[in-house]
Amino acid sequence: MKSSQIKKGAVLSYIALFVNVLIGLLYTPWLISSIGKSDYGLYTLAMSIIGLLAFDFGLSHATTKFITQYLAEGRQDKVDNLLGLMYKLYLFLDGIIFLVFFVLYFFLPQIYTGLTSDELSRFSKVFIIASLFCVISFPFMPLSGTLSSYELFVPLKACDLFNRIFIVVTMSICLIMGYGLFALVLVNSLSGLITIVLKLIIVRRKTPVKLNIRFWDKQEFRTILMFVIWVTIIALAQRMIFNISPSILGIFSDSQQIAYLGIAITLESYVFMFANAINGLFLPRVSKLLYNNQSSEILDLMIKVGRVQLYIIGFICVWMVSFGRHFIDVWMGEGYSSVYPCALLIIIPSFLHLPQEIGHTYIVAANQVRKQSYVYVLMGLLNIAMSIPLSMKYGALGICISIFIAYTVRTAGLDILYYKVLHLDILTFFKKSFFKLTPLLCGILAIAIGINKVIPVQGWMGLIVKSVLYMAVFVALCWALGLNSYEKQLFMAPCKKLISKIGIK
Repeated sequence: MKSSQIKKGAVLSYIALFVNVLIGLLYTPWLISSIGKSDYGLYTLAMSIIGLLAFDFGLSHATTKFITQYLAEGRQDKVDNLLGLMYKLYLFLDGIIFLVFFVLYFFLPQIYTGLTSDELSRFSKVFIIASLFCVISFPFMPLSGTLSSYELFVPLKACDLFNRIFIVVTMSICLIMGYGLFALVLVNSLSGLITIVLKLIIVRRKTPVKLNIRFWDKQEFRTILMFVIWVTIIALAQRMIFNISPSILGIFSDSQQIAYLGIAITLESYVFMFANAINGLFLPRVSKLLYNNQSSEILDLMIKVGRVQLYIIGFICVWMVSFGRHFIDVWMGEGYSSVYPCALLIIIPSFLHLPQEIGHTYIVAANQVRKQSYVYVLMGLLNIAMSIPLSMKYGALGICISIFIAYTVRTAGLDILYYKVLHLDILTFFKKSFFKLTPLLCGILAIAIGINKVIPVQGWMGLIVKSVLYMAVFVALCWALGLNSYEKQLFMAPCKKLISKIGIK
């Protein structure tokens, strides 16, 4: 196992994450003020449709899973054959996606009746640009799974970091020059294409992959297809949450409510990225443990990673509950107060779900995605059934209430799956993670709420002062009452290494 790649990949993941969050905090208000709430709502709507229709049908998961399995067997030839099959499947699906986008374009006015004629005109142009990029880029989706399988986490995360920085720098130049909505979509597309080229170069130079496009094996294709079908169902169910929600608002509400939801989703995505930054690095390890009949070690890994994730997600959730309203007021300005309850409703379920992501990785490695798909289908259908009536009455807030309930049901269903199907001792996981740390986090929450009420200073300065005090309290109490010896060593090791490098005695 290339542990150095995991460590460096984790570092790059968090660097990319901090860049994303910092850029988002500074950039989003400027972006919305530059193009307006209406165009930002249209941008959010366009991206949600593309995300709804142009996904990889589970082939990236299949790529990582099967390549990791074949590499554990020492069969590079099977890897080359697998990728040949994958690309044939991708090209076939790409043709279907093109046809769907083509037909959908002509029905946009009938679907999005909540948009004005001017908004529909601008949205149609954005839709063409974004859908063409999706069709061009879709066949290259296995690149990330291939790099992950060969544990080339550093170049993979470096590409993701480049993509984000390039988008923001180029979009900033466009906005300064007076360009608007169309520039956002064009820049995203251009950056995506450049990133694809970079990943192609890395795969060619850093891996022994030689694509065997002529390979065909009916049995292997059937095995891959069955895996892909169930992962696709899961992906579709996931898209019944954030990807379809803006469209529901576009039908039953207006572009302003879509903009509010878009901001709340942006905040939720930051939380997800913080807790999920290192989870994708563990699929090769979990697959090898399973292949070598060491499944008992997966629970230990889940507890170790889960506790670290719990500190991260706990820190963010407590901060958001305590200071989120103040933050949104100074970040976005007047007129966005309704974003705060929306953001809380879609962020809080992450507290239970994200620390358990190793369990999700185990499901993929153990090829139990069919049963996982049942849980996600229930989640997706439940969200759609509730979001339509709730959005008609409460707008973006109604959508977020629906998501909160659907997410809670999903987490409970997955816990049952971990226990019944994977035979993970999920009760032990909860005892050693949530049961031990949640009382501590509740105490910190009470202190943070007190800090918010006692300190009357408003504006950015007040938020910074409150956040610094909160961070000091969080670190001190977690160090004294929460972290075990392994976690303390985990956090201290990088500090000691840095001190050693700069020569501090």
